[in-house]
Amino acid sequence: MIADAPTARRRRWHWRTLDTAAGGLALDLGLYAVSAIFAVLTAVTSTLLPHRAWGAVAAVGYLVATLVVIAQLLLRRRSPTARLAGLPARWAVTGLTWVGTALLPLLWQSIERASGRTDRAQEEVLVVEQAGTRLLEHGTPYLGPDAIAALPPGEQLLGYTPYQPGMAMFGLPRALADTWWTDSRVWFAVGTALALALAVAALRRTPTTAAVGHRRDAAMGQRRDAALLRGVQAATILPICALTLATGGDDLPVLALCLLALALAATDRPGRAGLAVGLAGALKLFAWPVALVLIVWGLTRRAGTRVAAGAIGLPIAALLPAMLVDHDALTENVLRFPLGHGLVTSPAQSPFPGYLIANAMPAGRLIAAALLVATGVAIAVRLARRPPRTAVTTALICGYGLLAAIALMPSTRFGYLLYPLALLTWAPALHRPVDTPNAPAPEELSGRTTSA
Repeated sequence: MIADAPTARRRRWHWRTLDTAAGGLALDLGLYAVSAIFAVLTAVTSTLLPHRAWGAVAAVGYLVATLVVIAQLLLRRRSPTARLAGLPARWAVTGLTWVGTALLPLLWQSIERASGRTDRAQEEVLVVEQAGTRLLEHGTPYLGPDAIAALPPGEQLLGYTPYQPGMAMFGLPRALADTWWTDSRVWFAVGTALALALAVAALRRTPTTAAVGHRRDAAMGQRRDAALLRGVQAATILPICALTLATGGDDLPVLALCLLALALAATDRPGRAGLAVGLAGALKLFAWPVALVLIVWGLTRRAGTRVAAGAIGLPIAALLPAMLVDHDALTENVLRFPLGHGLVTSPAQSPFPGYLIANAMPAGRLIAAALLVATGVAIAVRLARRPPRTAVTTALICGYGLLAAIALMPSTRFGYLLYPLALLTWAPALHRPVDTPNAPAPEELSGRTTSA
């Protein structure tokens, strides 16, 4: 959907008004308070034991963060320039909240699992670690269809590895030693933290304007850092992300690498952006749509080949060894199972429109597939007619496109929403610096329209 420039500016103004209320603390308070309620409900009502364990710990972390923000608001009311209520303090609270709501539950569950608890990890943790063991022993992370069929019926689902070959790298430590720090979630967290740190560093190194040192430059830099903080919050402390990292975790490094790719695109490093999204694509298919949109962005800057070299080259390089070792196993795990043609079906069945259509209507799967294809065609037409010329627009297209795809896929998970939520929240942090005080916004320079 395309909105004209005045409508887009009004939407940005409404969001900025909410985002900057009380120096950003008002939205922080709402985020932490709602997250605390979500964690409590998860601890009490979830039918998944790893989720319940996460909620019991994360609820305390979110509650402490809520109380800290209330104290910051009181300090700011007494003195609007109070340092403990400023942006650096908000960054500190965000970091500590991520530790308390994601890393601490993750480490606790990893230690308990190493001590013998079998209910302290989701199935994807076991799948990735088994893939790492197979990669080390056989040169491929995948079991062939005959080997999967030979497993007991209750274990056939865990025999599938519906990821790209690179994901098995996170399972290699477990193949070498059975202890808490070789839990694949620990390494998911390391990869996520590293990619996000590189993304933040890349965006912060960009000067605000050509005329550095002016008061207006400082204000623009503060707005950029505030937008960056909000983007980091969406990728770390948002419950859907913190819960996923602590209990499963495989989506978080993929997301973080996509965000890094967009940050590198925003700072005019198309080759490195291609490498970052290529690494993500070597882990999971969810990064491939982001890679395609980034390649189109690269074409508008005469850098399409540089983006494509990494974005396409790295996933192909990861696939080739597995293809040479066992082509049938690769096809069974990476293509047939995700498309619903494996020996068992995927348990991903969140009640989104695509799933409801597929299960409630005659020929529902065909209808859902047709809607999904139609959405893809519409996005392709949009890219062909008006290719994204900025990282901001690229992030918006990726975010809305993935949101539509998740809604229409016949088999999907609620947790996949972390991708569009984080991408859309990350977009404001990608605004390019301007060269003159009165320069228009990047979206206004590129057709005066934006995606909505």
